[in-house]
Amino acid sequence: MLTLPDIAPFSQAGPGTYPVGGTLKRGFDIGFSILAIAASAPLILIIVLLIKMNSSGPAFYVHRRIGRDGREFGCVKFRTMHADSDARLRDLLARDPTAARDYATRAKLGNDPRIIRGIGTVLRKTSLDEVPQFFNVLKGDMSVIGPRPVTKQELDRHYGASAPDVLRARPGISGLWQVSGRSGLSYAERVRLDLDYVRNWSFMRDVAILLRTVVVVILGRGAC
Repeated sequence: MLTLPDIAPFSQAGPGTYPVGGTLKRGFDIGFSILAIAASAPLILIIVLLIKMNSSGPAFYVHRRIGRDGREFGCVKFRTMHADSDARLRDLLARDPTAARDYATRAKLGNDPRIIRGIGTVLRKTSLDEVPQFFNVLKGDMSVIGPRPVTKQELDRHYGASAPDVLRARPGISGLWQVSGRSGLSYAERVRLDLDYVRNWSFMRDVAILLRTVVVVILGRGAC
């Protein structure tokens, strides 16, 4: 059974006492991403075709996130929602009071009409919608393992004075937040895990998180 002795409760280590990976982490990111893209190239093509067959619009979706040193970048994912997802959501909430209450409480829907039936559900369940982010890693905007990619609004609202700490590292495709329950975590817990990761980084910890990510993806746990 895989254990993670490195993943400990939140440390009180202060700013300036933690590494961000340097050349070792960046070298691993580049090498691993090249291998991942090469190995998944046929799968990427199949996913693109399935998205195009089941929904009009582009196969990829770019959302703005804040990266290392506060630089904004376009985070790429496979599109899992219909192009008219906003209209579909408004229509559902207008005619279904129960769905409206659920969405107001959790910002999630049990049977979300915005998601592309079949391929969209599978991509989100398996986290395969994030495969294009390996191109973000090659570009230098992201890391294979790191803190969560967040919007400026999330950063301002939830991270506060801790934001400079998190921004010392590139956001990750996976991280402590993903292997610790992702969709079941409160936002305060997500922030705690991000800070714990950045303040207590080690290369072997990255390897351990990567191995646990494989288990999480295979078992379909922690998906959005």
